[in-house]
Amino acid sequence: MDREITLMEVLEAREARVNRQRELLEAYGLPVVSFCMNIAGPVKNGPVIRRAFQVGLDRLADALGAARAPIEHRETVDAATGCEALLAVRGDPRAVKSVCVELEDEDALGRIFDMDVLSPAGDKLDREALGYPPRPCLICGKPGKGCASRRIHPAGEIQAATNRIFRRFFAAQDRDAIAGQAARALLYEVCAAPKPGLVDRLNNGSHRDMDIFTFIDSTTALLPYLRQAVEIGQETADLPPEETFRRLRRAGLAAERAMFAATGGVNTHKGAIFSLGTVCAAAGRLWTPETPRPDMGALLPVCAAMCRQAVEADFAAMASGEGHTAGARFYLQYGLRGIRGELADGLPSIGDVGLPALKAALEAGATLEQAGAAALAALMAHVKDTNLLARGGQEGQQWAAQTAGALESPVPDRAALEALDREMTERNLSPGGCADLLAITYFLHFCSDQASIAASENVPPLPRG
Repeated sequence: MDREITLMEVLEAREARVNRQRELLEAYGLPVVSFCMNIAGPVKNGPVIRRAFQVGLDRLADALGAARAPIEHRETVDAATGCEALLAVRGDPRAVKSVCVELEDEDALGRIFDMDVLSPAGDKLDREALGYPPRPCLICGKPGKGCASRRIHPAGEIQAATNRIFRRFFAAQDRDAIAGQAARALLYEVCAAPKPGLVDRLNNGSHRDMDIFTFIDSTTALLPYLRQAVEIGQETADLPPEETFRRLRRAGLAAERAMFAATGGVNTHKGAIFSLGTVCAAAGRLWTPETPRPDMGALLPVCAAMCRQAVEADFAAMASGEGHTAGARFYLQYGLRGIRGELADGLPSIGDVGLPALKAALEAGATLEQAGAAALAALMAHVKDTNLLARGGQEGQQWAAQTAGALESPVPDRAALEALDREMTERNLSPGGCADLLAITYFLHFCSDQASIAASENVPPLPRG
């Protein structure tokens, strides 16, 4: 379908569209909106063009609804000659044309939309007759009809400008969508209950200085950083992965300051700033307008490539006696690499433990909240959580892992989880590292969900007739 077409195919598609417009006018006696895309060159369709067309179609439906001009009939065509939509609309033709003109002039993407309006008598309404200025040329900004009629700009130049518009629009749209799913993952992680020893919607676990509202405040403060992390990945996609991580670290320091400002100095998400921020940047590196949803099979290796060099340098510094953090102490004493090692290795705990546990729970009929609790129990059983070590030593960490392991099943018993929550709270134990891994598990699940981030191709056509 996405191929070069001939002039004869263009003319045949145009004739079919005109004939169908005439049929709709006769059948409904209402204004008809004919929506196509202004695409220069012999290739008139493709995944990105379909995405843009769907955006335009959604905008058109919303705008007509807001103008109280209901759509009585609509149909679409998805062919090599391009995407088309025909809508019979109950409303004043001039008002409907005004809606269409405003959509065409709304932003850069609207310049690719071609929305004609036919009156019930079959007359084509002109934007200039309604007092609107002529459409500007995509290249020079002068009235577009003059440039088109005289073929002033080569088709290749117009195609390049069109592709830039598509790329900029979808880069921003998908950046917001990916960051939104990351923030959603943080909120699901903190809300899911029961989570032994952790803050959740039922209690504060082993924590006295924070509650669920602290985490909500923190997540809100981190949303700009999550968006920035994706953008850093997009902007450095053609550079070595280490450069993406280098720039991300600078952004992460600013994000930590924003977190502490929002929480009054409480560390809610320092680990997530590092780990989830890296995953978001990796998603940005992999992004294209054709593939907006990050694929886990490619995403986790990119995370490793981004940070492995810096992480190994950190561990080398620890081995030489530099650094006095808890992470350095556990690395020197137990050889534990923590979340840094997880990322440098491509997050194996998520690929091998977290996501399979979440998926198994959902397939067993669990809710997302129950599946999150199941994934957390599995992570606690298999991951040596440095937060547990810091609070309970090796004995506390091993006890928590063994007890959680005894609960492993597609859907762990809720009463047993609540009992473990009470006991871990009494022992002042909190699996904060596993909580960060759970947030990433949620994020990757959301990104694999067709309903979470718009698919880039095979946009389903509206039914004809």
